[in-house]
Amino acid sequence: MISAAIQRVIEDKSGSFLIPASKIAFVEEDNPLYHAFLILTKVKYAKIPVLNQEGQITGLLSLAMITDKMLELDGISTKPLNHYKVKDVMQTDFVSVNFTEKDLETQLHLLVDHNFLPVVDDRGVFQGMITRREWFKAFNYLAHTFDDRYVTIDKKQPLRLQAGGK
Repeated sequence: MISAAIQRVIEDKSGSFLIPASKIAFVEEDNPLYHAFLILTKVKYAKIPVLNQEGQITGLLSLAMITDKMLELDGISTKPLNHYKVKDVMQTDFVSVNFTEKDLETQLHLLVDHNFLPVVDDRGVFQGMITRREWFKAFNYLAHTFDDRYVTIDKKQPLRLQAGGK
């Protein structure tokens, strides 16, 4: 369990954890794989979300998934990319969190194994991402501001009170 004092400081910063969907590159599941290849070569993300026409996240796509389809016996070719759609190669088993879920501990545990967490609303519509990078920024904030807000007591050392203002 996260310390209550530490959680309060992190919650001050937690509003900035979410990178809104409007700032994130994505592809649609029915896009040609060639289109996705062009998108992924221009953005600096390892994986991007795949959305359906209703804006719901249905998968994740990486450049490695695409290049796997480009490999031929005698080299690499982009020609096969015209015969596939994104939904043919995307990762469909992924973790996401609900937009209303504010459980920082759950987010932190999930980010140990995932670089980012897609955030969805109750209908599965993609709202944005929480990234490990944003959490590191919050921890950096915590590490540099904790003493400005809190006084800590070492519970292993006896508390010494001075009587009479001495």
